[in-house]
Amino acid sequence: MWGLETVGSALLTLALVAVAVALSLYQGLDLEKDIGVAVVRSFVQLAAMGYVIDYIFGLESLGAVSLLLAGMVGFAGWTSARRARGVPGAFVVAAGAIGVAAVATLGVLLLLHIVPPTARYLIPLGGMVIGNSMNAASLTLTRLRDDIAEQRLKVEAALALGATSRQAVAPILKTALQRAMIPLIDATKTTGIIFLPGAMVGMIIAGADPLEAVRLQIVVLYMLLGSVSIAAILVGLLSYRSFFTARHQLRTAPLER
Repeated sequence: MWGLETVGSALLTLALVAVAVALSLYQGLDLEKDIGVAVVRSFVQLAAMGYVIDYIFGLESLGAVSLLLAGMVGFAGWTSARRARGVPGAFVVAAGAIGVAAVATLGVLLLLHIVPPTARYLIPLGGMVIGNSMNAASLTLTRLRDDIAEQRLKVEAALALGATSRQAVAPILKTALQRAMIPLIDATKTTGIIFLPGAMVGMIIAGADPLEAVRLQIVVLYMLLGSVSIAAILVGLLSYRSFFTARHQLRTAPLER
């Protein structure tokens, strides 16, 4: 259970949220409601997840860990699909790609004995993999949808000249994959110089050896690079065909945004 000091320190940080709300009001950004909802949802969700994880730790069951991670994959796929409205089969594609990325990444870590097969490692690392893969999936899907809609005439011209759907959409697909992967690549490049990542900071604050914190952070960074690459590429390759008919014709139905 949380003590009064723990709850109090969390509530005091609401002063920083108030600054964000005040700046939104001052600039007329109309983000006050979104900020409020985000604060309340994050508090409730994190508190609930904390109790769930604590319960699973007590069970010491890999089956329970797998069920929790599967639920996270499903919710991540649903979130990506909501952002990618207008993309046929977005949920199946996103959830499938995120799930494959999670299984492949965590599987490698376990097979190489980089981390032990315990809930204490698999749940937080799995959450990082799933969350970052979700962001990559959302960026890929929305970028594909928007760019195909904006460059419809170019795509149709390529198809008219005899290009296949893959050839016609190749430049758009390349751009979508780059945009999905570049943020994490740039973050990895600047780690240790511009900012210290959350996993490392959390361990140091908790009193862990800084060198051990660095080792774990390196594992996390390389793990995320692999999982994001897998998720983005799978989403791109699985979703672009949904914009075309079986005869390689661009669908005429308008794409929703």
